[in-house]
Amino acid sequence: MNTSMTRRSVLRGGTMLGAAALLSNQAKAFAGEAHTASASPIRLGIASYTFRKFDQAHLIDFMKQLKTPYLNLKDVHLPMTPLDQVAPSAAEYRDAGFILTAAGTIYFPKDDDEDIRAKFEYVKAAGIPLIVGAPTHETLPRVEKFVKQYNIRLAIHNHGPEDKQWPSPLDVLAVIKNMDPRIGCCIDVGHTMRTGTDVVEAIHKVGPRLFDMHMKDLAEPRVKESQVAVGQGVMPVPEIFKTLIAMRYPGCVDLEYEINDDDPMPGVMQSFAYMRGVLAGIGYKA
Repeated sequence: MNTSMTRRSVLRGGTMLGAAALLSNQAKAFAGEAHTASASPIRLGIASYTFRKFDQAHLIDFMKQLKTPYLNLKDVHLPMTPLDQVAPSAAEYRDAGFILTAAGTIYFPKDDDEDIRAKFEYVKAAGIPLIVGAPTHETLPRVEKFVKQYNIRLAIHNHGPEDKQWPSPLDVLAVIKNMDPRIGCCIDVGHTMRTGTDVVEAIHKVGPRLFDMHMKDLAEPRVKESQVAVGQGVMPVPEIFKTLIAMRYPGCVDLEYEINDDDPMPGVMQSFAYMRGVLAGIGYKA
């Protein structure tokens, strides 16, 4: 453990030094020298799946290092059972200074009231206003009933070409466009790119139905295994941020870093430094 933590500390230190230079370069590259910067309208957060191999204490420590309060909790960090422990566990994150913006991804494979109700009760107990979810086409009408009953919004997460239900956010939009307005999209930009869908165009089309976003980057646009730290690949992050700002997107942009799961912090910190650098270049305090 000591050897591992020492290695992580060294990597983090190197990453932060590189990140500082990267942030400065991005600011100059995208907008020249910024004058009076205003607070960023983009809320950068974390999908806790990024730290799926780490416990709650480590997650809290990592979040504090990243200096972001916005947290999308996966059930590995907020177990669904026992139900009477959900609220106290959620309170521990809030007491640490975090805002619980979403829960998920939560799957709804069963067209069964009791199975769906249990998941809504879990999110209600946690006091979380949004489910990042993955119903099936068959279960979605039943899930919609619970969205109305509990007044908890649902953002359907697309999972790329392998996902037979929701490959891209446009597939989600085609089904939900006439459903309850509390049902929308969680656009995963990496999975969206892998379907050949233009990410920026998809954001425009989804519009007010965009409730959440999972950020990642790819070295090759169609290759799942090519994921890299944000800024190292081909994801058009500046255009994405400018589009979100123009449409006054009220949700979060949650980094979901799915690689290097035994030691994710170097790539996570590099990703945050890049995204903050892009925002600084546009003219915002990140």
